[in-house]
Amino acid sequence: MGKSQETFNKKEKEKKRLKKRQDKLVKKEERKANSNKGGDMEDMFAYVDEYGQISDTPPDPTIKKKVIKAENIELGVPKREASNEDPVKKGKIEFFNDAKGFGFIKEDETGEKYFVHINGMSEKCVEGDKVSFELERGMKGMNAVRVTKI
Repeated sequence: MGKSQETFNKKEKEKKRLKKRQDKLVKKEERKANSNKGGDMEDMFAYVDEYGQISDTPPDPTIKKKVIKAENIELGVPKREASNEDPVKKGKIEFFNDAKGFGFIKEDETGEKYFVHINGMSEKCVEGDKVSFELERGMKGMNAVRVTKI
C-alpha cells in the first residue's frame, strides 16, 4: 500500500479552515443574541438639527426659529458693485521678444506680471520702458492691452 497523500501542510490548512468556520458561527450567534431587531419605534427615528447634523434627540420646540423671506434669497452670483478702481494701470516692461512679438509687463503697485502681445501695443516699446496699460481676460489669464509709453 502507498503512503497517505495527506501532508502536514494540508492538515494545518484544514485546521485553519475549520477554526475560521467556527469563529464565524460564534460571531453570528453573538450578533443574533445582541441584536434588538424589532425594537422600539423611537429607536429608529433620526432627527436633523438646524445646522444639518443628524441626531437621535428630537428638536427643542422652545428654540426661536429665524424667519427668512423668499425675496431675500439670492440665487446665483451676487452682482458686483461698481468699483472706483482706475482701469489704467502703470508698470514696466520686464521682458519683450521682438522676434516672437510678445513679452511681460510687471505692474508697479502689486508686482504682478501680465502677458502682452505686440497687437495690444499702440506704439513700439522695448524692455525697461515705463508703460500704462489696461487688463483684459485672455485664454490663460489676464492680458495687457492698449499699452502706451509714459
